[in-house]
Amino acid sequence: MKKTTVLRKAIMERRAVVVPGCHDALSAKVIEKCGFEAIQVSGFGLAGSLLAKPDVGLVQMKDVLDLTWNIVQAVNIPVMADVDTGGGNAINAAWVTERVITMGAAGLNIEDQVFPKRCGHLAGKEVIPAEEMVGKIKACAEVRDRLDPDFIINARTDVFALAGLDEAIRRCNLYLEAGADLAFIDGIRSRADIERAVKEIKGPLSVNLMDAVSGVKTELIPIPELARMGVGRVSIPVASIMVMHKALTEFFTALKNSPTGILAGQTRWLSSFEEYTTFVGLEEYRKLEEEFLPKDKLEFKYR
Repeated sequence: MKKTTVLRKAIMERRAVVVPGCHDALSAKVIEKCGFEAIQVSGFGLAGSLLAKPDVGLVQMKDVLDLTWNIVQAVNIPVMADVDTGGGNAINAAWVTERVITMGAAGLNIEDQVFPKRCGHLAGKEVIPAEEMVGKIKACAEVRDRLDPDFIINARTDVFALAGLDEAIRRCNLYLEAGADLAFIDGIRSRADIERAVKEIKGPLSVNLMDAVSGVKTELIPIPELARMGVGRVSIPVASIMVMHKALTEFFTALKNSPTGILAGQTRWLSSFEEYTTFVGLEEYRKLEEEFLPKDKLEFKYR
């Protein structure tokens, strides 16, 4: 079954399929190994891992596409791209959609913020007119229908923080009517808001739980409860980059403060060399060498 078909089936079942965010190919591979069904590329995570900058529209679209390609190739489960505002107007968004589909992604998020955009949980957001976003979605949907009808277009609106739930629901329905498959109200607040949105939006709803640990702007609701409400997808977009930041900070702080300058025997800090190299596939590359390199070269290499 195609990855796009797998993802579409999971979302349309409205069982709150959990789609964690990754910030690079390695974090994507870890998420897959832990048993999740699908992965979301995190624009917040890409900005942090690539530039060590906040998610305020600094990452260029070429970099987004290149990094997304790396992530798609690293895993065997469906990957949803994050194309922010689509790279410009409707024409740019259609071109980006074509690139994302042809690289093998199973879906994308596109949002109605003004460019340069920013993380949905930051202050200072602005949105474009709903009619302009409708045009972007129609353009993306034309590409989807031509190349892979199962590809998922997730239309995100950031209007909740600016104009409230009524306008957010109105926009979601406009975007679904224009051809989106999934609607996403970023920064939605409460259980009651989510319950109302599920009932009034004419398609599956995506909910963002940010890091699955703290509520941030959206109330932290257990996944089984969201499934009972009929939520289509749950994204957990920033956990991977936050976990990495904390782990690196704690390890290197301990190393710097160690009287000996080392942490001998304190294996809790990291995977073993063998565990890591096995995880990233070193053994498979060793087998390829044995199959394809001349024997004398191989013997000299590993003498």
